[in-house]
This record gives sequence, C-alpha cells and structure tokens, in this order.
Amino acid sequence: MSDVIKDLSELRLTYQKGELHEAEVDTQPHEQFLSWFNYALQAGLHEPYAMSLATANAQGRPHVRTVLLRGATETGYDFYTNYDSQKGLDLAVNPYAELLFYWPVLERQIRVHGRVEKISEQESTEYYHKRPHDSQVAAHISQPQSGVISSREELQQRFQTLQQQVENQPLEKPVFWGGYRLHPEYYEFWQGRPNRLHDRLSYERIDGHWKLQRLMP
Repeated sequence: MSDVIKDLSELRLTYQKGELHEAEVDTQPHEQFLSWFNYALQAGLHEPYAMSLATANAQGRPHVRTVLLRGATETGYDFYTNYDSQKGLDLAVNPYAELLFYWPVLERQIRVHGRVEKISEQESTEYYHKRPHDSQVAAHISQPQSGVISSREELQQRFQTLQQQVENQPLEKPVFWGGYRLHPEYYEFWQGRPNRLHDRLSYERIDGHWKLQRLMP
C-alpha cells in the first residue's frame, strides 16, 4: 500500500505563461471565448472541449461532472445527455448552471454561467445520428442514467443484446435523450500569474450589454 499524503501545503506551481489585459480582450465575451478555445485546439490540448458542468437540485445540493461541449454560438453552449440523468433532473427544477473549462497547460480557465433550456427535438435528433453507432446503442441501454445496475457484466450484456438486434441499422433517438443549451449571462476569464496575483476578467450582461470588470485574484 502506498504512503498516504498527509501534507499538501508545499505542493504548488508558479504560473507564468501569460497575461490578461482589459485593452487586449474582445468587447464581446463569446468572441473572447472563441479566441481562447481555438488557441487551445490549435495547441493540441487533450479534449479542450471537455467542461465541468455544475447544477443544483431543488434543495440547493450541487452536482458537478465532466461533459463535452457540442456547440458554441453567441446564443449558447450545447451539451447532450439523458433527460433522466442527475443533471437532467436538476435542470428540470433549477434551470441555472455553470460551465468550467480548465486548460492547465495554458494556465487558463473560463467560467460561463447562465440559464439552461432544452434544444429543439430536431437539433437533438440531427446530432444523435452524427454519433458513432455504438454510442447510439449506449444511449438506449443506459436508462435510467445514474441508476443502479448489478454489475459491469449486466451492462455489457444489455449493450451486446441491442447491438445484435439492430445489426448496425439506424436507431431512433430515444425520447429520454437530447440536448441542452446554456444561455450565458456571466463569463470569467482566468489567467494564472506569479505570486498568485492572477488575472481575472469578468463579463456580466446588464440591461442587454456586457460589462467588463477586473476581479481581485
């Protein structure tokens, strides 16, 4: 058995890969997001489109998990899931959520907060049929998502059974599966800096306009 780490107080890094200045960012937060996101893609980062999604239920209990960004426009940021999953249940009673993109290689992160709505059935269906066939099968058999299952073997058996039944034929999108779109109301761009004097710039929508402000680290 490996030794237990008891003291983490001496574990730290010095951030010094970039700076973030008000005069150099775009006045529109989505354009600034695209600038950083495209840079992360071009830098070859592993899954820069992976993002933490934070939701909360009716009692205010938070849940966080990693999902994949599947669309990004000024209108909003899209992800797909089972409507009966924990995130789906949370969003049904509390339609606000936050996204977090963290790219440690670049010493950058982006937070995006806003109201979440289901995207259209047509958009969900179109995306579903773009997915690999095995992913389509998995969406059907993972119901209810986050529900208890007796073993890995049972899950694999369900998958193989449906695979054999459909024999690579197109599958209908499950009624319990589809997309959500987060409509941004707040952004924060974070750039790590030395001595923990990090750069933090926020954009908040006020009266239909974006207000840019610097935040204390």
